[in-house]
Amino acid sequence: LDFSHNSLEGQIPDGYALYHTSNTLNGNKDLCGQFKVFPPCPKGKKSIIVEIETFVPISIFLGFLFIGGSILLSRCAFKKNQIEFRGSKNGNIFSIWNYDGHIAYKDIIEATEDFDIRYCIGTGGYGSVYRAESPSGNVVALKKLHQREAENPVFFMSFINEVRVLTEIRHRNIVKLHRFCVHKGCRFLIYEYMERGSLFCVLRNVDEVMELDWSKRVNIIKGTAHALSYMHHECIPTIVHRDISSNNILLNSEFQGFISDFGTAKLLDPDTSNQTLVAGTYGYIAPKFAYTMTVTEKCDVYSFGVVALEVLMGRHPGELLSSLSSSSSSSQNMMLNEILDQCLPPPNRLIGQDILLVATIAFACLHTQPKSRPTMKCVSQEFISPRKPNPIPLTTVSLLQLWKQATYVAGSGFVYC
Repeated sequence: LDFSHNSLEGQIPDGYALYHTSNTLNGNKDLCGQFKVFPPCPKGKKSIIVEIETFVPISIFLGFLFIGGSILLSRCAFKKNQIEFRGSKNGNIFSIWNYDGHIAYKDIIEATEDFDIRYCIGTGGYGSVYRAESPSGNVVALKKLHQREAENPVFFMSFINEVRVLTEIRHRNIVKLHRFCVHKGCRFLIYEYMERGSLFCVLRNVDEVMELDWSKRVNIIKGTAHALSYMHHECIPTIVHRDISSNNILLNSEFQGFISDFGTAKLLDPDTSNQTLVAGTYGYIAPKFAYTMTVTEKCDVYSFGVVALEVLMGRHPGELLSSLSSSSSSSQNMMLNEILDQCLPPPNRLIGQDILLVATIAFACLHTQPKSRPTMKCVSQEFISPRKPNPIPLTTVSLLQLWKQATYVAGSGFVYC
């Protein structure tokens, strides 16, 4: 370290000369001691320093004690005048969430009418999700652990895990956690509200699925890929979601996709084997993970491939994947355009290129060998890279051929042979 020319003054700390030379203190004429180039310190100086070192910590402690007492008194006064204070919150029931857990709990009870079933919009892995609206019109989604789950250590750890992950990451395609609260045995998570609900429900809703056109579907897949790439390659340590499914991708009013439900997410430790119990949704779990129990980023890659095909098909691709892997006669002559969701009109040539790319990437992600699957960073980059016009119509792309030959080539990207 070089402290030259900093107008320092006073005694040079004991032991400084063991690790530094006098040149590191040039230009500080008011220093004393340690080095011959500086004058010796006055005899009474050190005792003054000792007194300061003793007095300052005590003063700080007493100061904190005084401030703490003042806060306690003010909070008592706050509760005494609770009704008047609540009237000055400008109608935003979530504005002082972190200030007083009791107030927040009462506000939520009022906003949901004591968690009336009319406000319940779904159930998560370990609780129910409610829609809560403030008098000013602010709407949030509230995930509440049931009393039984709140007392279960396993579910409580999932709650803590989701809080830990979501408070440390920020991405435009990852649902935002606004607040969390533990009060009277109840656990709350407050998220930004997603008007359209889960991708799973929209794909199976006769009315909403018609609004989910090919362009919106491709953008949902791209957004999910970018979010997973961020979690796998830009977060330290790496975050593996472990439960990527259409149920855990939420859509806002504009049908933009957001990854949610991080209760089973795992932070990878490079110094351990990362072996764990099987977690995830049946039909989206990578087959090799089911018996190796080792978590890697490639577990999410496989699940992403399933979701990508599900978005294109409008249904889970389980039967198709089983048919292709066994090379049965029913799938050998099937074309790519035949598996696309029949609720929508056939895609035009331009969006058809994007669909071919998505299908190619999806099949590469579903490779049985984890090492043969691409990384989410490669997938994300492929979606944002400029591409040359592809004249191949979907009606000429054999599904079985795509399944066997869709690969990722380092340096060349995803190719369809």
